[in-house]
Amino acid sequence: MDHQSEKINHILEALPYLIKYSGKTIVIKYGGAAMVEEELKASFAEDIVLLKYLGINPVVVHGGGPEINSLIKSLNLNTQFIRGHRVTDEATMEVVEMVLTGKVNKQIVSLIQEKGGKPVGLSGKDGGLAIAEKYLMEVEGEDGKTQKVDLGLVGEITSVDPNIILTLQREGFIPIISPVAMSKEGQTLNINADTMAGAIAQALHADKLILLTDTPGILIDGQLVTGLKKVDIHTYIKTGQISGGMIPKVECCLGAIDSGVKRAHIIDGRVPHSVLIEILTNQGIGSLIEQG
Repeated sequence: MDHQSEKINHILEALPYLIKYSGKTIVIKYGGAAMVEEELKASFAEDIVLLKYLGINPVVVHGGGPEINSLIKSLNLNTQFIRGHRVTDEATMEVVEMVLTGKVNKQIVSLIQEKGGKPVGLSGKDGGLAIAEKYLMEVEGEDGKTQKVDLGLVGEITSVDPNIILTLQREGFIPIISPVAMSKEGQTLNINADTMAGAIAQALHADKLILLTDTPGILIDGQLVTGLKKVDIHTYIKTGQISGGMIPKVECCLGAIDSGVKRAHIIDGRVPHSVLIEILTNQGIGSLIEQG
């Protein structure tokens, strides 16, 4: 087969997926190496722009942990972590919001705009997009009893009003969302980016939720598992085969699936054009989680 014919076959492979997802919403959590390495940043931006021009509605929710850590360090702020969760006091929250909404968000907006898209940067505070309440983390004490730990200005989403996203989509814009929300009392709260993406996917009744990670996907005994049902996830968590930072990711996916999102994917953001590979090819990439 000559090179030109091979190109045409790749386009034809994508055709059923273009038809399937035309006009549909796909929520993508953007983080990890894909946000750091220049080649991956460029390929991600190209993927998002192409999806929009193909008639698919991408919504991007991003993290920004390394940038936050860097500024906190340079400002000599003391940061405490409990079980991997940052304790966020008022001074830290100011840094978090400044970095996520004021810096990282606008960097992503600029990158996508350079590639020909029409991105608009938001946080969960804009247009009443996300309302949250303080999150109290449950931890097991030395006595074996469960206790709740206050992480400061860390929140969990209680409601999402997607109208601002829907309005932007109708006008051809691409929403780029930082994971900062507001409580009913007007307090700014830091939200886990995976959780934010899941909540927005639920509110939009998205066809797909895609989480970009720095792993090939869900690894069980060192092997990539490409297809998982809800019952499989619970079993693997109980046996400890899914553990650590992967647990909140899979729980986020399960919450989305339970709320009507058709499919959730955990994919390797270290692979250039991983988003397009997942959406527009037969083989896809990473791990698929679906009902069952």
